Amino acid sequence: MEWTVLPGLQPYAETLAAMEARVAAISAGTAEEAVWLLEHPPLYTAGTSAKPTDLTDPDRFEVHVAGRGGQYTYHGPGQRVVYVMLDLNRRGRDVRCFVNTLEDWVIRTLAEFAVTGERREGRVGVWVTRPDKRANPDGTPREDKIAAIGVKLRRWVSFHGISINVEPDLSHFDGIVPCGIRDHGVTSLVDLGLPVTMADVDVALRRTFDISFGHSTPDGACLKG
Repeated sequence: MEWTVLPGLQPYAETLAAMEARVAAISAGTAEEAVWLLEHPPLYTAGTSAKPTDLTDPDRFEVHVAGRGGQYTYHGPGQRVVYVMLDLNRRGRDVRCFVNTLEDWVIRTLAEFAVTGERREGRVGVWVTRPDKRANPDGTPREDKIAAIGVKLRRWVSFHGISINVEPDLSHFDGIVPCGIRDHGVTSLVDLGLPVTMADVDVALRRTFDISFGHSTPDGACLKG
């Protein structure tokens, strides 16, 4: 497994092209699996299920068609984007299981900072309950999204991946309906009051990766050994 931290703000189109080339090489057996850790300049990406009405401010930032699953999402400074290029031919050909394992990875990473990340039925990504904020009109606790997940597979090799809000400008999410969900907000580790750096998150991601993914096999128990 190759881990790479890409410096600065990486241009989206060029990074996507490099990722596609790496996926092709992994599929051909000429490159090892890889995880890239990076940030992008402010931009919106449209997944395969994106609805035009969810792009509420189309002139605010560049908009890129991503080719991954999901709807609209935001990338920008202060957000750790994690591109995950894994060979599911060796780790078990199960898309739902793969997404579940990515969520598990994010939840374990957040737990390193004493943040309880949670799944929600019908909502991809990771959420945190906000008892410090006013409850919803129906009395249920407020929930904010802290991490997004969107993946694509080509010949059972994955690309795209996850994004974790460390310290982005949360107002930048206002130009879209993030992931098509109108009834909930977004948050970040710093918004939750935690003085966490990008380097801190990178250490936590590497420490929890093997716990979530294990040494999976094609007969696989959800990407775990």
